[in-house]
Amino acid sequence: MIVSAICVGDGAMLPTGQLSAIAKRAVEGPVIIGHAGVVGDTQVDRRHHGYPAMAVHLYPAENYEWLQQQFGPLAPLAAPGGMGENLHSFGIDEDAVCIGDRFRLGTAVIEASQPRQPCATIERHLSTRGVIKAIVASGRCGMFFRVLEDGVSEAGDRLELLERGSTDWSVRRAFRHVYGDGRTDKAAIAALVALPRVSDRLVRDASKRLR
Repeated sequence: MIVSAICVGDGAMLPTGQLSAIAKRAVEGPVIIGHAGVVGDTQVDRRHHGYPAMAVHLYPAENYEWLQQQFGPLAPLAAPGGMGENLHSFGIDEDAVCIGDRFRLGTAVIEASQPRQPCATIERHLSTRGVIKAIVASGRCGMFFRVLEDGVSEAGDRLELLERGSTDWSVRRAFRHVYGDGRTDKAAIAALVALPRVSDRLVRDASKRLR
């Protein structure tokens, strides 16, 4: 589970005119990871992501290849950071990480809090329709972490699993129950929102499916 790049971004206009920091770039050398996220990174839309529960975004590098198999060459995915992720990683995916799993990255300690919900910003950034639908169908969503202990990390560091969280609830399973397009399983969602380390944002979104 290697983090091959740590990425940050600034607010910039998308091709469709909206302001976003989804276009990120890899940084060299040691980077501070604090409770507010990766130092030097901008979070434009704090309504839908940001600290404390969504301070750091990881998107598996293997999903880049899959996206381009589905949609052809996508220029923003030519380098890490193209999906708005802070951590571009190999050897870890949405099935391998569970809600509440804790990892050491460099000297920082981070905790998986929820899957990423795909939004229209992704398609605007990639200038490609159908990406959101494909992500929903596949569960290749990426994930968010809260930062439990500030620290320093750099590209090439490994994600070292320190403690398992709710092993029945992988990030992909949580994604499919809350953001998927299948039948609502109210019993499962009730169990999800009761998890001790789940994010407040996921609880809010999941609760909508219980109404």
